[in-house]
Amino acid sequence: MRITEVGAGTIGVSWTTLLAFHGHDVTVTDPRKDLAEAVATGVRQFAPSLRADPDALLARVRCEPDLETAVADAEIVQEQGPEDLDLKRSLFARIGAAAPATTPLLTSTSGLMPTDIARDLDDAVAARLLVAHPFNPPHLLPLVEIVAGDRTSRASLDVAAEFLRSAGKDPVELHREVSGFVANRLQSALFREAVSLVRDGVVSPAELDRVVTGSLGPRWATGGPFLSFHLGGGPGGLRHMLEHLGPGMARRWADLGNPSLDAGTVDALSSATEQAYGDDYAALTTARDRAETAVLSARQAAGIAGEQTAEQMNSEATR
Repeated sequence: MRITEVGAGTIGVSWTTLLAFHGHDVTVTDPRKDLAEAVATGVRQFAPSLRADPDALLARVRCEPDLETAVADAEIVQEQGPEDLDLKRSLFARIGAAAPATTPLLTSTSGLMPTDIARDLDDAVAARLLVAHPFNPPHLLPLVEIVAGDRTSRASLDVAAEFLRSAGKDPVELHREVSGFVANRLQSALFREAVSLVRDGVVSPAELDRVVTGSLGPRWATGGPFLSFHLGGGPGGLRHMLEHLGPGMARRWADLGNPSLDAGTVDALSSATEQAYGDDYAALTTARDRAETAVLSARQAAGIAGEQTAEQMNSEATR
């Protein structure tokens, strides 16, 4: 397919790398003066985690600074510009006028509502606009949250989901719009308590990370919160868990922290994290990609890839 990526930041170049890896032809558009250099640098950084030849990937990528020219023959448009509602409205007005009339228009926004973005668009363009929110880094993590606006067509959602699956993604369609969608809301809830625990001197940032990677991380990599608690309840499942341990859990909910990200807190958290991990972004990113690739490979080897039915899980458990 011919895909146009609007925006050549980290998310856009990560998408570009993945799509080229899966055999799509990718046009990247961005007004930045160093567009070609930024794309080439990003693809060369991300390609090793896919065990791909960066030159082969870049052969499928072209850069076009003019937005209208870039989307003129696109079969899919993906936008990942700044989280600015007015800017996205302006971008999609231009994209909708220049792209083919049947092309789905996807935004990687991490929290803006598609209904709000499409407010001023004609019905025919609004019908093609939807959120396809990836989890960072898009070239590795399979989740994409699909969110329809109040005028998004069923056909556009179906085409977008099929396209995402062609790139190895696991699209999850939300039943309704909600600020921040699902993954970021969960991440925000956990991080709020993490900030509270660090701010109150219970643990350091590095120690908290060890707690997560040694407990919740591997647990949730093989089964999310509901499955984990369903199994934690023994033969009685989630019902038993909630009936017996739910009251204590609810009491802890009332005791969870509600920290403020004031200047002092931001500085203290940032300084402690920088001290623990340093500031070599390239090295840290490479290490992250290597570790996440190993986790995803292990999941795949165990038969955990995307949605699993009870029958599939039982089959895996008896191997």
